[in-house]
Amino acid sequence: MKTALTYQNVSARYRQEDRPVIRGISLDIVPEERVALLGLNGSGKTTLLYSAVGLVPFDGVISVCDIPLSRATERQVRDSIGFLFGIPDDQILFPSVIDDVSFTLERRGVSRDEARQKVRPVMEMLGIENLASRSPHRLSHGQMQRVALAGALAANPPLLLLDEPSAALDPVGKEELAELLASLDAAMFIATHDIDFVRRVCNRFIVLANGVVAEDITDPERIARYWFDRKK
Repeated sequence: MKTALTYQNVSARYRQEDRPVIRGISLDIVPEERVALLGLNGSGKTTLLYSAVGLVPFDGVISVCDIPLSRATERQVRDSIGFLFGIPDDQILFPSVIDDVSFTLERRGVSRDEARQKVRPVMEMLGIENLASRSPHRLSHGQMQRVALAGALAANPPLLLLDEPSAALDPVGKEELAELLASLDAAMFIATHDIDFVRRVCNRFIVLANGVVAEDITDPERIARYWFDRKK
């Protein structure tokens, strides 16, 4: 596998009559690379992540683990990705935590009992093993975020696309999540406003502005200067 994720001249809009939200994006993420995706509200961060799993129409070429994304390959591509929505409610579907976390494996043909056993270590790693029988919708936002992340990690995917993973977490929760993500072997593309958080996790920083790549750097100190300079 040469790349975990590739965009080649990708533009995307939600409706045909709309202006493109992202325009002419080209970038590569290699296996095990951890990349932060930064930008102001409306810059196109979420749209860029959505396009990689076929949730918005796009022009250009997107490849995941060297598989070009198309209608024919959409299921195969999605099976290579652990996706975390910015709002946990958007991906939590089942009445209990254990059912929700194990669904990823069950969808791939793993029996219910085996899937539940396989996801236990992930739940323990995220500190939600004691919530297994609880309804996800009766949990705090931070707990729901961990449940959604457990579902994304359950199948040990080679690529993680994470939209605001540290949102609404307290400082201890952010530190624990940063340590967890830094310990994983998967490639990551993390959309966030939380620069301090991704500085502990990522080794590359991409800034979107008005739907195009404005910065692609490895020095986190330049990110702070970039925002400061834009205010002048």
